[in-house]
Amino acid sequence: MDPLLQIALQVGPFLFLLLFGFIIGTLVERSHYSDIRKREAKTRTLPVISFRRAPPSWQVSSGTLVSGSTVVSIDYFKRFLAGLRALVGGRIASYESLLDRARREAVLRMKEQAIASGYDAVVNLRLETSRLASSNRKGQGTAGVEILAFGTAVKRGA
Repeated sequence: MDPLLQIALQVGPFLFLLLFGFIIGTLVERSHYSDIRKREAKTRTLPVISFRRAPPSWQVSSGTLVSGSTVVSIDYFKRFLAGLRALVGGRIASYESLLDRARREAVLRMKEQAIASGYDAVVNLRLETSRLASSNRKGQGTAGVEILAFGTAVKRGA
């Protein structure tokens, strides 16, 4: 067998799966961002602040804890590119978009819980982030992240 053909048969399936993962991962990410933008537009009127206390002019009548949590995983192609980037150093854009999507989704879920419970605003917003699992047997790399957004939902007025 021709050595060039043999190399193509060995490397070809890997490259095909890498390309397939990139295409599917990109489509899923775009779809998720589209959904996030639509839901953010619906919850835009609910103020969320990181102040420990509500402004005195709000005259808070009641409050309760609200939270939103999400787990987002990175696709294999982006994980592969991030591993290459880790060798030379620098900004890893694929992880940045992963964290951005997770953070926005967690905050949205928290806001949706506050709205569903009849609250007018969320104060003392806090975010917690944790790496879920390693992507290889050596315990290195990130397979996914969990972000928890929580705060105090308040009702304003008398």
